Amino acid sequence: MARKAQERLIVALDFARLEPALQMARRLVGLAGIFKIGKQLFTAEGPRAVERIARLGAGIFLDLKFHDIPNTVAGAVRAAAEIPGVRLVNVHALGGREMMRAAARAVAGKQRRPNVLGVTLLTSMNEEALSKVGILGPPLKRAVQLARLSKLAGLDGVVASPLEVAAIRRACGEKFLMVVPGIRPGASAADDQSRIATPAEAIRAGADYLVVGRPITQAKDPRAAAREILAEISSS
Repeated sequence: MARKAQERLIVALDFARLEPALQMARRLVGLAGIFKIGKQLFTAEGPRAVERIARLGAGIFLDLKFHDIPNTVAGAVRAAAEIPGVRLVNVHALGGREMMRAAARAVAGKQRRPNVLGVTLLTSMNEEALSKVGILGPPLKRAVQLARLSKLAGLDGVVASPLEVAAIRRACGEKFLMVVPGIRPGASAADDQSRIATPAEAIRAGADYLVVGRPITQAKDPRAAAREILAEISSS
């Protein structure tokens, strides 16, 4: 199903406290369909950060990357699903099929539930970094393998780098959600990301949602930066 450009843009609110995150979210109302709340903000402010930002009208991607024994992850996903406004929640695919299956079952049957995603490989890691933790071979091959495992476990989709999107789309089908970080417009710095692409490249490869943080939130004019990305999404 076709989505408007605004619905496909997820802005990462990577702030240490709620007030600056709220200020940024208010500036971007109407330009982002979803705001991402990660470990730093959630650890500092808890569920109230989700609830306050969700009141602005956008959905929330609760990016906590749960990775633990199946029972613990199931409980965490179940708790996340109870927070108003959460539309996306994720777990590490490296936790294995049984852990992911427990996560999927934790929200199965709920009338209004978030989509549960498997994180394949962090976009900050290249092949050398992955090899040092025992993940050998090209990142593309490993990411596709983890995406297939996520689908087999019953998850709704994955978080994957833009360089792996096309291959995962071919392997997992059109209905499998693809949430893609590591998005950097042409003039932006790579920062600590290794496997990156422009918004247009990611959309053409098959991304459903793009996660963009610093290129928007650290821009001199965040609304203008967001509009430029939306224009690129619309033209792709």
